[in-house]
Amino acid sequence: MKQTFLLILWLAAAAAGHAQGNSNQRYVTNQNAWFMYFGDHKFSEKWGVHLEAQLRRSDWLSAPQQVLLRTGLNYHFNSQVFATAGYCYVVTSPYGDLPAAATFPENRIWEQVQAKAQYGRIEWVNRLRLEQRFVNAPAPVTGSPGVFEPGDAVYTNRFRLFNRISIPFKGKSITDGSLYLTLYDEVFFNFGKQVAVNALDQNRAYAALGYKIPNLGRLELGYLYQTLYKSDGIKIERNHTLQVGLISNIDFFKEG
Repeated sequence: MKQTFLLILWLAAAAAGHAQGNSNQRYVTNQNAWFMYFGDHKFSEKWGVHLEAQLRRSDWLSAPQQVLLRTGLNYHFNSQVFATAGYCYVVTSPYGDLPAAATFPENRIWEQVQAKAQYGRIEWVNRLRLEQRFVNAPAPVTGSPGVFEPGDAVYTNRFRLFNRISIPFKGKSITDGSLYLTLYDEVFFNFGKQVAVNALDQNRAYAALGYKIPNLGRLELGYLYQTLYKSDGIKIERNHTLQVGLISNIDFFKEG
C-alpha cells in the first residue's frame, strides 16, 4: 500500500512538472558527463555511513560543471528501510548556454527515508529527501562593473521524490554477476518563502545498463535526461548526460 501511494504521488508530480509552461520560456540544450560514487556502508547492525562523490563535466568532458561531496549517517530500521541525515557541499562552475556569472559554492543539510521492495523480478527503490540549502549565488562586485563573485548565502528548501526499478536479464533477482536494466525518475520541488516564480526545480529521467560486481557493488553506464528550471521561471535547460556510477554497499563490520 505504501509503495502504491508513493508511485501515484510520483506520477502526479511528474505530470504536473511536464505540464508547466508559458510562451516566454527559453530552452537550451547542454551535453554533460557525470562520474559518481555512492556508498552505504554499515558499521553495526543498525548504523552505517553514506559516502558520495560526483564529478560533473559539461560539453561532455571539456569544461567543469559541478563537484559534489555528500556524507551522512544511516539508521537501518530493517533490511529494506533506512533513514539518513547528513551534509553536502557543492561547487558549481559557469557552464553551457546559460552560464552562471561566476563559480559559486552551496552547503546543504539533508534528510531522507529510503525503502526497497521486490515484486517478482522487479526491484523497486523509492526515496523521499528534504534539503536545506545555503546557496552563495554570484553577485556583482561593488565598484567593478562586469565582475562577479559568490554572494551572501541564501537559504532555500527543496523536496525530492525518487523512484527506481531494476530488472535482471536472467534470474529472479540481482545477484553477484548479474547484468540488469535500471530506470528511474526523480522530481525536485522548491518550497518556502524564498521561492520566486516556480516551485518546480527539475526532473531527472534515467536509463542504464548495470553489472553487479561480486563483493563490491553495482557498476552502471547510463543516460540521464535532465530538465532544469531556472529560478526566473523562463530559462530551462534540457541536458543530455552520460553517467558512469559505482554503487557500493560493502559492510564495515561482520555480524557475530
